[in-house]
Amino acid sequence: MTRNQKIKKRYDRFSYLYDFLETIFENRLFNKWRKSIITELEGNILEIGVGTGKNLPFYTNRARVTAIDFSPKMLIRAKKKLKKLGKTNIKLIEMDVEDLKFSSNAFDYVITTFVWCSVPNPIKGLKEVKRVLKPGEKAIFLEHVLSKNKLIALWEHIHNPITKLLFGFNVNRNTLNNIEKAGFRVIEDRKIALYDVFRIFKLKK
Repeated sequence: MTRNQKIKKRYDRFSYLYDFLETIFENRLFNKWRKSIITELEGNILEIGVGTGKNLPFYTNRARVTAIDFSPKMLIRAKKKLKKLGKTNIKLIEMDVEDLKFSSNAFDYVITTFVWCSVPNPIKGLKEVKRVLKPGEKAIFLEHVLSKNKLIALWEHIHNPITKLLFGFNVNRNTLNNIEKAGFRVIEDRKIALYDVFRIFKLKK
């Protein structure tokens, strides 16, 4: 079994508990962060790692959204939410960010929320995002990353084997470093919570 298949299996297994386990965080923090980066978007948008569809309510009818995830069981839950929302401008597709089946320069925006912690080869995935993003347009990432604070980073390193084994995601990813290695230009790096752990990155090619 490949590393990608192992992570997919963990997310499939975790899918039925995913929304429940994050309810408190979603209600108090995550929802308002999601809304802040999504509601003003319009045009042709790619969302990577749609999961159970937590971002779907925040897209307006000015957006044409293609939302992908590599976990079929996560997508089942996202499809149920999309049906309840009654939105016809969003399509959901099973796909791996490391191998995007889109032409180059296809999207006005690429959105991720808490995704790069779990992509097995994040630099490969980021290069694919850069390929499909139109020149001059933006990728917007809401992520949690490895802190520069030594105590917080120690906590992240200690807990990482647990989160990786149980759920397939890493709490100690240096996502900013990966973004730069993939060749993106960072135009905004906003620290929003827990010192510098929760961040919003806005990027261009």
